[in-house]
Amino acid sequence: MPNQMHDQTRRSGPGKLDPGELDALDRRLLDTCQRDLPVEARPYRALAERLETTEGDILNRLERLHALGVISRAGPVFDHARAGASLLAAVAADDVERDAVAAEINRAPGINHNYLRDAARGFNLWFVMTAPDEAELEARLAALEQRLGRAVLRLPMLESFHIDLAFPLPWDELESPELDRHAVTEGV
Repeated sequence: MPNQMHDQTRRSGPGKLDPGELDALDRRLLDTCQRDLPVEARPYRALAERLETTEGDILNRLERLHALGVISRAGPVFDHARAGASLLAAVAADDVERDAVAAEINRAPGINHNYLRDAARGFNLWFVMTAPDEAELEARLAALEQRLGRAVLRLPMLESFHIDLAFPLPWDELESPELDRHAVTEGV
């Protein structure tokens, strides 16, 4: 799921996800992946062993949960300052060329979190680029600018904040018949 531009939309209308569609293993997988995704060569195999299923089952479930809009990605989040260098960047691309520009950005080494956003001063494709060090990061950005034939807005981080996005999922509340299903599915 990394290196793909997506708009993070959720299902709406009659096909909305009912939390009852998630079985016990889906729920355990969602709970476990928030903080305890193993950092090793085959993380989904290790996760499968922990959840007493197969690696293929875990991968299929994650694909399904992604397709349903329950998750936007599955993978680790690294402390970039300890892992190398990174920065938020953006480019401007009109509607006609946007997909081609996004595809070229996705081919560059170290790209993640490539998103289409409302244009701020013309910049509508936003992404994070990482590299082993600052010199390599700048070389990668310069090469990307050359391939794109356009300027890349560089927004280096000035101050780091840790935002813990893991939270306990309130499965009992989600199953409550009194709960407005529309509110739940829009917030998933």
